[in-house]
Amino acid sequence: MHYALNLRTFFYSHYFHLGLRFAAGLVGVTIIALQFAGMAVAMTVCIGALCTALMDMPSPLKHKLNEMLASVLLCTSVTLLISLCGAVPWLLMTMLVLVSFFASMMVVYGKKSMPLQLATLFIMTMSMEHVMTVRESFIHAGLFLLGSVAYLGYAMALAWLLRHRIKQQVLAEALFELAAYIDIKADFYDTRYNLAEQFNKLVRHQALLADRQQASRDLILRSHQNRKDAIVVQIHVCMLDLYEQILSTHTDYALLRAHLADSPVLATLHDLAYKAARDIESVGYAVTRKRPSHAAISYAPELEALEAAIAQLQADADAGKPAGEALAVLRAQRNKIRAIVRMIGELHVASQKAYEGTPFWVDADMQPFLSQQKYELQLMLSHFRMDSPIFRFSLRVAMAIAAGLAVGHVLPYAAHSYWIVLTIVIILKPSFSMTKQRRSDRIIGTIIGCVITALILKFVHYTPAIVGILILATVATPTFIYLRYRYAAIAVSIMILLQMHLIAPGNTSLITERLVDTFIGAAVATAFSFVLANWEYQTLPRLIRQVLDVNLRYMQASFDLLQGKCRNDFPYRIERKRLMDSLSGLSAALVRMLDEPASKQRAAEDINLFIVQNYLLVAHVAALRAILRRHVKDIPADAVNAMLAHSHAQVFQTLSRALAQHGQPISPLPAQPLPSPAPEPAAGAESAVAWSGWPVVQRRIRLLQADADKIIVHSEAIVHNVSAN
Repeated sequence: MHYALNLRTFFYSHYFHLGLRFAAGLVGVTIIALQFAGMAVAMTVCIGALCTALMDMPSPLKHKLNEMLASVLLCTSVTLLISLCGAVPWLLMTMLVLVSFFASMMVVYGKKSMPLQLATLFIMTMSMEHVMTVRESFIHAGLFLLGSVAYLGYAMALAWLLRHRIKQQVLAEALFELAAYIDIKADFYDTRYNLAEQFNKLVRHQALLADRQQASRDLILRSHQNRKDAIVVQIHVCMLDLYEQILSTHTDYALLRAHLADSPVLATLHDLAYKAARDIESVGYAVTRKRPSHAAISYAPELEALEAAIAQLQADADAGKPAGEALAVLRAQRNKIRAIVRMIGELHVASQKAYEGTPFWVDADMQPFLSQQKYELQLMLSHFRMDSPIFRFSLRVAMAIAAGLAVGHVLPYAAHSYWIVLTIVIILKPSFSMTKQRRSDRIIGTIIGCVITALILKFVHYTPAIVGILILATVATPTFIYLRYRYAAIAVSIMILLQMHLIAPGNTSLITERLVDTFIGAAVATAFSFVLANWEYQTLPRLIRQVLDVNLRYMQASFDLLQGKCRNDFPYRIERKRLMDSLSGLSAALVRMLDEPASKQRAAEDINLFIVQNYLLVAHVAALRAILRRHVKDIPADAVNAMLAHSHAQVFQTLSRALAQHGQPISPLPAQPLPSPAPEPAAGAESAVAWSGWPVVQRRIRLLQADADKIIVHSEAIVHNVSAN
């Protein structure tokens, strides 16, 4: 279950607070407007506030202002344009199609532009039903602008006042997702779960975790001037370090299961991971409540049981029983788990201290870690070509809306074409899988919302009670729109139907017409989801090239760090983030592809294994880093660096060959020597030979090289399967 759907955390999440802000602003603007004008004027002002409120999301203050100001200007312009065209039917239809096309082209600016696209199309549909004179059109647009600006001022003032609180809420969400990530890793120790399925689940969740961590970075690392901000910065940094340590816990789970299936040690490891997840959650709970976090979980019983199991395996090995490999793996896991427990303790401490400043990578450029906001016209114009997925999506939306308008025009009852168009706008998304999911949620949510509204209107005749339900629905709509859209569809149906009932009571066919319009809009959107469709397999070559290219850079930064060539880990952190982002993008594309028709799916198993193997390279590097840190005082640096240099050359060559398979020249990186036989410590170097870390380092490097070799195998299979179809 998502943390924000749990009652324990729901009322502290930024989703619920977004709903409260949204409803308070909308209701407040409407009530103030009613003090000076009638219901019709107040509703126009309210719609202006509503369109701006769709852009009210957690963002850095500068970005938030730009996003909401763009909504105000764009939606006001669309309102005026559609209102002016309303008196000329053919011109109105032409403008509706053109606005639909250009609004959909805004998706080129990324995920954060999608609410702006929705707001633009929403106000387009709301404006198309009214026929006005030129004077009335300008008055209508002015009232809309008034509501938009009022909500903009309200939202920005609130965002400034609550800027630290919003940082806490977004940070807490990242902590909860990290805990959920550990829960998945815990099940690797449970023999009831299939290892391959667990890897798939882990990689899928890693994409979600990367998204939440990026949202946390964007808010926390942009500005941190005061002592309260310093606390969330330190928690954030501890969280990222803890995440890397958790990555390093990847091990040979099959070996542990094979050797220790009858031992309670697997259950002990599972319990340790489960406790660690709950411990991290407790930090998240404390952050949402604006309190310091204190450790309340004891790992002592499980750690003692783990030591006893290691001692027993050592005794078995001394007695000649085959337990050596399992013993080495178990000892390595013991060391990593102890390190994780210590780091969770540091996470608690970070929430308790009062910091004077934030010496986080002093004088370092944070821009590579942050999302960039660029709205350049040239970027949109560069996509005006038939091979652009966004251009094809925009054409698809424009054609679907034209068809929806035509269907609405010939319906036998007094159809509200805007409801059909609005349904198409909400359902039709850039990818087939998103359209499919949104269609299901929209239809089910609308049916449930209509049934609930019918019951309300049948049994509730007290207007203040209906207004109270309307306000609750208004709170629920933005609360769930990014959390669980089906719930949002229920709430928005109740909200709009109750608004219409209050404005024009007595319309007995209101609910029936809305249901019919919804089904028509869903049918049109479904039909056009196959028109000029952009199937996910078509983007796979580009995404895989990107992963391989970034992985080469990540490996360069990783081995530079492991061999002590870098003063700090800043370049390594940048490249690790970029690799995780590229893997998340490929993973998301795979998930979407699996929702598409079977005839449009390509090389799904190989893509999945390709993602897993790249993910494992990150885990192996994290493990090597943890090992070398742990042995920093007794490490034989020359011998270890020689081994790392050999491994680097081999992995670099392997990934370069994989990238060449996809027809992309290798990124300019330092020339690498050809692989040579793996170096061993010189016989006279007794300290190197005796170093206890040798077996662990050697094993991890062998795994690193083996997984790099598997990447090229899966890469070749993907090229063959995609090009063959």
